[in-house]
Amino acid sequence: MKQIALDIGLSTGPTLANFCAGPNEAALRHLELWVGSKAQAQTRSPVPTYLWGPSGSGKSHLLKAAREALREQGARVGWLDTSVHEAPEFSESWAAVLLDDVHLYTAAQQHVAFNWFVNAQTHQRPVLAAGAFAPVDLKLRDDLRTRLGWGHIFSLQPLSEPERRAVLRKAADARGVFLSDEVMDFMLNRFSRDLGSLMELLELLDGYALQTQRAVTIPLIKSMMDNH
Repeated sequence: MKQIALDIGLSTGPTLANFCAGPNEAALRHLELWVGSKAQAQTRSPVPTYLWGPSGSGKSHLLKAAREALREQGARVGWLDTSVHEAPEFSESWAAVLLDDVHLYTAAQQHVAFNWFVNAQTHQRPVLAAGAFAPVDLKLRDDLRTRLGWGHIFSLQPLSEPERRAVLRKAADARGVFLSDEVMDFMLNRFSRDLGSLMELLELLDGYALQTQRAVTIPLIKSMMDNH
């Protein structure tokens, strides 16, 4: 059965509070300390942190959540991912450098990442990076790869299906939405199993069920998809 990947973002945006840690509790706790508070900004450790793991393990969620937390403190950060092709020069006003999906960087993006990394170290700014592979397995220029590998390293694991089900059930209960096992099976088998997409699907279903005054059933899900 072909899976439908819902290309929709979380309406509330990724935060550390809405990250479902599962087996990744250590990485979440580390980032909570790393982000700290505005008052702690001057004491934030400049030692880099690298998160790695397969798609769906929460790497980008954590990086975007950290970026948002720093922005809420009034801090500016340098952000680089594969969509950034005209990267700015490193700025001393940045509180941190964040590098997402480093395993996909082009030669030009690797050059930018290395330059930012060196400047961050010079100015005692932390670097938070994420990629699909352990540092030793990254197909990147040596000087960038070794820098990514010398600080705090966390291997992330996707939530197991029972964990995804438990999180989905808890979120549904909090909304007052009853999800039968049949509906849960349908959601997990027909849609992207990425937790962020599933939570967004639940939000859409809740809204559509209220709008149509119907319970959440498989026919309701099919009707909603036909109308979107």
